Amino acid sequence: MKGRDKLMTVPEILEELGGVSERTFYRWREIGKAPRGFRLPNNELRLWRSEFDAWLETLREAA
Repeated sequence: MKGRDKLMTVPEILEELGGVSERTFYRWREIGKAPRGFRLPNNELRLWRSEFDAWLETLREAA
């Protein structure tokens, strides 16, 4: 684990993105435009909070 970093679920990520659909988020992942994540043994996707925040920052810098 990454220190005290938090694992985020897809619903938490979508809530933070404010209106992005699940379909859009997974499409972004398919084309390499979303933050990296990993699958749990039950096939659910998780992302580290720090990686999500870093990804958001790259979007701000690109704007």
